[in-house]
Formats: sequence, structure tokens, C-alpha cells
Amino acid sequence: MNQANQHQQRQQALAPLYRSEPWDMLIIGGGITGAGIAREAARRGLAVLLIEQKDFAWGTSSRSSKMVHGGLRYIASGDYKTTLLSVRERERMLSEASGLVNEMHYVMPHYKGKFPPPWIFNTLLRVYDKLAGQRYFKYFKKDAFLSSNPGIKRENFLGASQFSDAVTDDSRLVMRVLDEAIHDGAHAINYLKAESLITNEQGLVVGASLVDTASQNSTATYDIYAKVVVSATGAWADTLRMQASAQTEQSFHKQIRPSRGSHLVVSQERLPINQAYTFLHPVDKRAIFVFPWENRTVLGTTDLDHPPLDDNEVGITNAEVDYLLAATNDLFNNAHLNREDVISTWAGVRPLISDRGDGNRVSPSKEKRDHSVWLDNNLVTVSGGKLTTFRLIALDVLKTCQKVLALDGVAIQDHTHLNDQVFSKLVPTNPKFATLPVSLQQRLKGFYGRQLDALLELAHDGDLAYVTDSNTIWAEIRFAARYEQVIHLDDLLLRRTRLGLILLHGAMTPPISDRLKQICQQELGWDEQKWQQEVDRYQELWQRYYYLPAA
Repeated sequence: MNQANQHQQRQQALAPLYRSEPWDMLIIGGGITGAGIAREAARRGLAVLLIEQKDFAWGTSSRSSKMVHGGLRYIASGDYKTTLLSVRERERMLSEASGLVNEMHYVMPHYKGKFPPPWIFNTLLRVYDKLAGQRYFKYFKKDAFLSSNPGIKRENFLGASQFSDAVTDDSRLVMRVLDEAIHDGAHAINYLKAESLITNEQGLVVGASLVDTASQNSTATYDIYAKVVVSATGAWADTLRMQASAQTEQSFHKQIRPSRGSHLVVSQERLPINQAYTFLHPVDKRAIFVFPWENRTVLGTTDLDHPPLDDNEVGITNAEVDYLLAATNDLFNNAHLNREDVISTWAGVRPLISDRGDGNRVSPSKEKRDHSVWLDNNLVTVSGGKLTTFRLIALDVLKTCQKVLALDGVAIQDHTHLNDQVFSKLVPTNPKFATLPVSLQQRLKGFYGRQLDALLELAHDGDLAYVTDSNTIWAEIRFAARYEQVIHLDDLLLRRTRLGLILLHGAMTPPISDRLKQICQQELGWDEQKWQQEVDRYQELWQRYYYLPAA
């Protein structure tokens, strides 16, 4: 491979921008919502272009709590509809996306005099299971539970309730949905920013001016026209809406309430668990989760109002670190976790929809998780909602698009999340597949679907081995570098794989970093100078946003 590899890959990715005809749909935003819309639009035969100003899944969709859940707490708050839709989508994803979306048991320990008492929580769980059409609920008496969960606080312990939800790799879910969209004819390009909207004489949005942000030295701009423009920018949604409405910032009524959720990652040796625990923080009684993920243990999440957003990363604060450690050490009272145990952190911003003025706001945890769709002068904007319901959100967006886009009678119908024939019934033809452990076979099928044969074909000697004690094999890194529009090292280590979140020092320790360097040189054509530039950039970013803040 030669030095020009990445440039050639980039030029190939940008080629759709030279299309002579208007697109049917331009989607701005490369998270799970945008990917889901692209998938549903493309499968209906629409000419779709999706663009993302950073990397795919860069925002909220790589920084969630990784949970595909129905929202048990929404029943308690009376939001029955959100729970019903969510649990049905959860069951659907578990069925269709095994290996990428997997069932995970959750337990709620009960203590004398503490809320919720078992009878209340177990009543909620029976309703939860009834909505899902499945029986997951179990109740464990004191001695039976403590014998298999010796690490939790024993004083005043009554018993524990168990239920099930699901866990995923959120950024890989985005890439899988995008792959399905591309297979059906959509085009997706990262590092393209919608600098401004294009309007016609009537003030209707007819396109957007795009700027290539892949290189600091790039000044390339593209005017892209489309019959409908969809903004799926999540917590950043108000920015383009304000442009489309032609209002000033002072007169525009903002409806997005950014809420930050932060997480800590520790080793399984320091906190060994094989199921998720949910419990209330001893100080503010907010729900906290501690769960196994990628051979590590994750502590999360906070729920705090976040300052107005810019284009920079979001990081955890020292107060949040202390908050999560305190809650975990209260339940696992012999663990004595401290800052030295933290491998990495991540923080994301949820786009909550709030019609309340600042003076009438409830806490972020009590805001509803519904999504909203707005139509402003032909700009369709969507924000809010949950990872679990991305497909339903996409269908709602297409229904709104019908008001401005002739879909030629194509109905907005119910479809599977992903191509079922390819996804869950796929049988790779490459003989290397049969040599892999069954658990890895299932994971790779879920993560890569129709691309799995290409991944195996690309693998060099030794590439089918795991990267140390992670669930990731070296072939995944090589495949991402070759085929998944990797521009920067953080694309590769924080989103295409999650090695930067689960390995010490963000995976930048020999011999791992040496082999990463070799793959990037072979697949991206990075020379020594380019590699060092990317390492410096990545380490600065990781230290500031994916590790502990300065004390």
C-alpha cells in the first residue's frame, strides 16, 4: 500500500457530491437517527445522501449507556406508550440483530426501609414483561442472591429482583444500519459540515452548502440540492432550525435541552460482575447502573444540564467522577474503587425536548424521552427519542417528509430493522469463519453482516487473534481502515472499535500501538510523520475527554 491510500479513499467517498441531479433526500447527521432515516428512505427507492460534520456516530450515538432498553422507569412516570413501543423494538432487535444486540440481565437489590420496596418494583416488572410479551422477571430471596453475589452490601438486605433488557455497541450499530442503507443505494460521507442552508426565492430550504472538514487545510465546498433536507443532528438540532425559520437567536424558541450523561470504565478484576445492577444513588435517589461491557465494568450514568453546545468533544467532570464512585462503593461496599481504578471515561449529551421555560424546568431525569419532528420551510428536523426506537423515529420522519416530497405512492410500511436474510441467516463462505470460536462467529455476524466475508478475506496472518483481552480481533481494525472512511486515529479506536475505551492509555502502549501503526501504514498509507501527528492528536483528545479530568 502507498502513501496515497487515504487520499484515494477520500476522493472515492466524495464522488457522489458531483451528482448532476438533485437528491431526493439530504440527511444532515450521522448518528443512529440519521442512519435509521437513510435506511428507511433508501429501501423505498429514494436517492439519499447522508453527511456528518465529524465522524459517523461521533456525537451521542457513540457515547450512550449502550443499553437497548424499554424504559422501565417510564411506566412509573405514567409514560406507558413510550415503554410499550420501546420493549417491542427491543424484542425485535434481539431477534434480528443477535451478536450486536444481546440480552442482559439486570438486578435491583432491595434494602429494608429503602425505595423501592420489592412489591412495588415487582409489580412494575410484571407489567414490563406483559408489554414485551416475554417472561423475564425473577425474584431472589436474601440467602440465594448473596451466595452468588457476595460483593454487594449485606446490611438490611432483603432480596433482589431480576429483569432483562439488552446491551449493544452503539457506534457499531450505527455502522451496521448505514451499511444496510448503502446496500440499498444510499450514500454516506463523514467529515462534511453543513455550513449553511440553501433557500429558494420563496424562502424554502432546497439544499445545503457543505464544507469538507477532513483536513484542516481543506477549503473545498459543495452546494448540494435536495427535494427535502432532514436535520438529524440531535442535541445540535436548534442551530439549523433557527436558520430555516429565518429568526434571530433572540427571537427563536429553542426546544433542545442538552443533558450530559457520563460514565466510568474499570477492570473486571476490580469489580467482577456478570450481570447489570440498577440501584438508586444514596444522595439524590437517581437510578444508577453498573454493568459488564466488552470485558470491562461500566459505571453510569449522570444526568445533568449541559452548557450550550459547540463543535468540541464533551468530557466528564470531577464532580461526576466522585458521584459515580460514591454510588458504586455504597452498593459494593468492599470494592473501595477510586480514581486510580478508572481505565477511561466517556460523556455524551442527550437531546431532551423541553417546552418549559428555564424557570419551570424539572430535573433532566424527569424530562420525557419522546422524540419530536418539526417542519420549517421544507426543513424536516428530528430530535429526542431513544436509541431503542430509532426505527420508529425514522418512520415518523418519512411521514413528515411526505408533506414536501412526492414518494410516488410508496407507503411508509413496517419493515425489519436490518435485512433479515443477510443479517441473522447469513452463512459466510470464507473458510476462515469455521475456524473461529462460536461466540466470535456470532459477534462478527452481528457487527458486520454482509461485509463479514470481505473482512475475513482481508485478514492477514495473525489478524484473527484477539487484541489482548478485548473482544476485538485485529482483522476488524484492518477492515475499518480499508473500508469504513477512517480519517483520524480516534475514528479507529473510539468508534469503529472501542479499544480506546477499554485498554490502558487508550490502547497507545506497545506492542499494541506498534501493530496499530503497521496496519495504518498498510491500509491508509500513513508515513512516520502522519502516524506521529495522529498519535499526538489522539492522545491529547483522549487525555482531555476520555480519561479523568485534572484533579
